[in-house]
Order: sequence, then structure tokens, then C-alpha cells
Amino acid sequence: MSLINTRIKPFRAKAFHQGKFIDVSDESVLGTWSVFFFYPADFTFVCPTELGDLADVYATLQGLGVEVYAVSTDTHFTHKAWHDASETIKKIRYPMIGDPTGTITRNFGVMIEEEGLALRGSFVLDPQGVIKLMEVHDNGIGRDAKELLRKIQAAQYVASHPGEVCPAKWQPGEKTLAPSLDLVGKI
Repeated sequence: MSLINTRIKPFRAKAFHQGKFIDVSDESVLGTWSVFFFYPADFTFVCPTELGDLADVYATLQGLGVEVYAVSTDTHFTHKAWHDASETIKKIRYPMIGDPTGTITRNFGVMIEEEGLALRGSFVLDPQGVIKLMEVHDNGIGRDAKELLRKIQAAQYVASHPGEVCPAKWQPGEKTLAPSLDLVGKI
């Protein structure tokens, strides 16, 4: 079953965020666009490249009213230790949620049960906590933050322009489509 257009499930967790431990819950993410960015584990190989890439577009996402939550089954203490040890992870300004019980990871359907780790999953939620985009990768395949940014911009555009849709490779400012019988077979 797809999670698209379903509401985020309840959770409570601790996160490492800008030198502090904070509480995060399903209720605290409401009211703004959110990205839940699951990755397998701290102190690994592909993960810091993805998290660093996401850190590079974080200011742009913030400008669009989007908050990012990185999530792994590590603890919030481990996130702090990784932050303190890695130059790449020190760039991160978004919350890093610890999910040692796997509750959030299971809620989003990305838990690898036999390993206790998450698949690489990206989920975009609207301000009502409804999942509008999901992408799940095998753990050997890294993601591209600029492509995620483009998809978020498309999701926000569609949400604010009822009756319009964004075609493949759409970029902000480009033409959209208004589905109708007139377009059938003409694209």
C-alpha cells in the first residue's frame, strides 16, 4: 500500500539540532512543509555524502518554508558524536532524529527488519502532515538534493495552483499543464 496522500503516523523522538537535544513529534511538524530523509546509519559511507548534499540546499529549502528531518535508527547521542567528528556532518543545520526503537522508520515503511536499519527514503509532507512525495532507494544508491528540491517546488506549485500539474523536468517559472480532454493524445 502506498503512503501517498496518507497522514503522518504518531511518533515522539529526540533529535540533535544545532548543538542541542530537542523533542520532535508528529504534531510538531504540522504547519510547514517537511522532508523526512531516512538513511541507514551514522559513521558510514554514502550517508554523509547525502546529508552533506542536503545541507548544501538547506537554506534554499528554508526559504521555501520547508523543514528537513534526517532520520536513522541511531540515537540522538550518536548523531551528536558524528556531528562532532565529521566535517561534512558539521555543516548540517537541520534536526537529526534518533529512532532507536524504529517506530518512525516502520511508520514510513523503510525499516530493514533483519538489520535494524533504514532504507534510503525521502518523504515530503505538506503542512497538514500528508505525504505528497516518496522515494525509496536501495542503500547502495545515493540521492541528489537538487532533484529533491525540484520535486518539492513542484509539489508546492501543484498545492497552490489547483487544476495544474507539473510535467517531467519542470522547473519553477516553466509552463505547467492543465489536464483536459483537449490534451489527450497531443502531448
